[in-house]
Amino acid sequence: MRTLNDFTAITGEAIARAKRLFGSPIYLYDERLIAEKCAAALQMPHAYGLTVRFAMKANPNRAILRIIHGCGLGIDASSLNEAIRAHMAGIEYRDIILTTQEVPSGEERAALERMMLEGLKYNVCSLRQLDLIGAFAAKHKIDLSIRVHPGVGSGESASRNTGDDYSCFGIHQRDIPEAVRIAAQMGVRFAQVHTHIGSGGDPDMWRQNIDLELDTLERDFPHASSISFGGGFCEVRMPGEKAADIEALGLYAKAQIEAFHHKTGRKLKMEIEPGTFITANAGYMVTEVLDKKSTGPSGFNFIVMDGGMELNARPLMYGSRHPFYVISKDGELLSSQFDAKFDAASYCAIPVGRCCESGDSQSLDEAGLTVPRAMAEPEIGDILVVGGVGAYCAAMSPYNYNSHTQAPEVLLTRDGQLKLIRKAQTLGQIVENELD
Repeated sequence: MRTLNDFTAITGEAIARAKRLFGSPIYLYDERLIAEKCAAALQMPHAYGLTVRFAMKANPNRAILRIIHGCGLGIDASSLNEAIRAHMAGIEYRDIILTTQEVPSGEERAALERMMLEGLKYNVCSLRQLDLIGAFAAKHKIDLSIRVHPGVGSGESASRNTGDDYSCFGIHQRDIPEAVRIAAQMGVRFAQVHTHIGSGGDPDMWRQNIDLELDTLERDFPHASSISFGGGFCEVRMPGEKAADIEALGLYAKAQIEAFHHKTGRKLKMEIEPGTFITANAGYMVTEVLDKKSTGPSGFNFIVMDGGMELNARPLMYGSRHPFYVISKDGELLSSQFDAKFDAASYCAIPVGRCCESGDSQSLDEAGLTVPRAMAEPEIGDILVVGGVGAYCAAMSPYNYNSHTQAPEVLLTRDGQLKLIRKAQTLGQIVENELD
């Protein structure tokens, strides 16, 4: 049976079977590919040790977190609730780092302190956070991590650049001396220095960030034994795109860390925090073709699906491109974005969703304009699948817009079973917290 592409175990038959069992729209994940990507991340070259943490904001489903943690990865949480959620999935706090813009107080502060006592690593991202947590950390002899704003960044789009002057993440280089002074005054140590320059950015900028971060660590953080370069490894969703070469990046980091050791005598352990790299291509958005429309000879063909921006908002938010697959009702793969025979001379259409929003399209450019794609022409009731939705889709999309309910999530296990890992939301669950 033909798979959708060369890197997944999912076939058209499996898609059709999942739709029969669980309806549509649904998210469908490939467990085998997730495990393979975890193994690849753990094999990244390093000098004196490597910790890989999954950026759980990419996909926080409990079953997904358990699979990834079972493969040997820790967790990178971006909020207090994410850390708690990971713990609820069975992951110990000692395997979690919290890097957040939040400034917890009251009950949240008490929860943070309990988590730190159980081993949670806290990554300080502002002088105010340091002011508030420093005395507690010193009292209990808990070392901290510090996120440094490097002053340079790179991402697939401006909104995914987390390191330049337009982003406020971390403590800016200018304020590092003050952070060092406060920490010394309180008697707290920074055991790790952390940066993250953006998602899907330029590998050359990633290498430049390694050099900058090592310089900062050498100059200002004599107790640091670990250095985190964040995540942001570019992943290929579409034909013609170029993925980050994590082996080459790892070799560069390894060489620089070894050079740092020869210069200073200090052996640094390396950390990375991939999200998209681990789960993006393992996820598929399975929809049914509800309708077909046209705006005339000078316009476009449109395919109306039973799921759109409320399942995958990345095209609307970033102009991101995702591959399309057309599958017949009985599971025959009619076309794949990776088929060279489908080109501009073929049937072209724009897949759109049900939302009352002109931007509810799965094919938009960065200017927000719809872009037709070549594919097999589907019939009403056929299946249109959107690939590359395993990261920042179910976790980030406005799924209750127009009162649409959150779609179920399904896992294709390594032994070929289809398992429901999130039930469909009901309309009652949408309104249950509303008051007269």
